[in-house]
Amino acid sequence: MSKTINGFMLIDAPWSALNNAGMDAGERTDNAVKVKVIRKGRDVYPYVSAQAVRYWWRETLQKKFGWDLSPIERGTKVAYTSADPIQYEDDDMFGYMRAAKEKIEETGKRVNVTVTRISPLKNSPLLSIYPQSPTNDFGVMARQKEGDPVPYEHEFYSTIFKGIFSIDIDLAGRFYEIEKSGYQNMSPKLISKAKEMGLEHNEEEKYWRLPVDIRRKRIKETILALPYLSGGAKLTEHLTDVSPKFLILAVIEGGNHIFMNVADENGINFDALSQVIEDYKDIILSDVYIAKREGFLDKMDKELSEFGNKKWNQGQREIKVKVNSINNSVVEFAKILDEFIR
Repeated sequence: MSKTINGFMLIDAPWSALNNAGMDAGERTDNAVKVKVIRKGRDVYPYVSAQAVRYWWRETLQKKFGWDLSPIERGTKVAYTSADPIQYEDDDMFGYMRAAKEKIEETGKRVNVTVTRISPLKNSPLLSIYPQSPTNDFGVMARQKEGDPVPYEHEFYSTIFKGIFSIDIDLAGRFYEIEKSGYQNMSPKLISKAKEMGLEHNEEEKYWRLPVDIRRKRIKETILALPYLSGGAKLTEHLTDVSPKFLILAVIEGGNHIFMNVADENGINFDALSQVIEDYKDIILSDVYIAKREGFLDKMDKELSEFGNKKWNQGQREIKVKVNSINNSVVEFAKILDEFIR
């Protein structure tokens, strides 16, 4: 089975409008912007789309680590990246779909080539851990010298978001040429490029693989970007820090996400977290790294400190909980990944 990084995070949003649903024609003013919400019965929960989170993540990797992002090509009704995961880190880690004409060198003809890649980095939307009734903020544009003020409205909220993510360690830097959706990663041109570069080729499983140092760099930088995530709508008026304030990180065997249900309206449910580790200790391959930003949900500091003393025995191996600050935990976790990226 594949090795997977499991991550869980909480993001503090005390006065925020991070992801908007657009204008609402039914409001009092013509310029009324609604936030994105889902409803469970009568309760309303703000959320941030998974696409928005991925946009923040990709932009942070470019700014913090200098990733050369894949250029966007625009057609009449479609847009796509270069679909070159050998050259562009984000095509590798974030996946792609591209349908375009490509010149075949042997014949000189241009043919339709469709390639798709399942993203090694997967993430959920961010969802409020408790119900909220977004607040309407009313304002006017009145700086003009003539004419009436122009009214506008927008919504914002105060909440804590939870979200999960995973990275398929074995898929990162590995590019398939199988005629199957998500696994036809390689165009004829990219296969020629892989051959010229002398990339490792597995004929039986039909994949090409980047050198281990490049794969380690891409995976580790994706994790190391977490404390520096930035973005979101309405930053001019709300300026929310979207970097995680609480993190759980571990390497597991398999693709399921085991930490999905460890938070409730009170914050982290340590009984649920303990049970998850006990139930899945046979597939947890690393220690469990837990991080919290000082000043965030300080009421759980004592329980977190006590939880940090827990251990689980799995055969000859001992699973420990390692509690630290956000930045230190991410750095320490990144260091151990060399052991799992071969």
